[in-house]
Amino acid sequence: MVFSMVRVKVLDDTGDTVKVQLEGVDRSYVNAVRRFCISEVPSMAIDDVVILENSSVLYDEILAHRLGLIPIKTDLNRYILPEKCDCGSPLGCNKCRVLFVLDATGKEKVSTVYSGDLVSEDREIRPVSETIPIVKLARGQSVKLEAYARLGRGREHAKWQPCTVAALTDGRSEGTFNLTVESAGGLPARDIVLKAIEILEDKLKEVVVTVGEKGE
Repeated sequence: MVFSMVRVKVLDDTGDTVKVQLEGVDRSYVNAVRRFCISEVPSMAIDDVVILENSSVLYDEILAHRLGLIPIKTDLNRYILPEKCDCGSPLGCNKCRVLFVLDATGKEKVSTVYSGDLVSEDREIRPVSETIPIVKLARGQSVKLEAYARLGRGREHAKWQPCTVAALTDGRSEGTFNLTVESAGGLPARDIVLKAIEILEDKLKEVVVTVGEKGE
């Protein structure tokens, strides 16, 4: 398979950003890895929101949209894509979704509700930053809701894109390519690249099997 021919060298790795050199494959393969980093590697994002109370200045739909764009820490070892889960529930189960609860009330002065105010049922699955503004509340205003985060792919919606940058450049020597990936914070950049290669390799294996079956 193609993966066995790929030689990967890490040129720089800061956690959130990684630059790797790939050698031994065609440029089209490396570009496919780049595209998969954006569109195929799963990441966690809030998808379903149940509004229990909302007297803020934001409509329910806008509030839910803002929640969906908050980057969430992701664990691909403990959670699976909803379509691969056997629970059959629209809101998922503890194998394919994480529940967040928000209960905020305005104080004497106008106060800001931040991502850090979201309470997760899983301590490891949380916003990548606690200081992302969600909504401002005046005295007497309140927001109470349940938000369900699940794994998804960037090809479904931008909120599931695990990286903010995925750039491909030519290496210093012929036949080498440099791939730079900057994570949105949910997954380490290195893991995004490795997962993209793994997914691409699995898809290539499926093609080989399918072609082989039709050729028999």
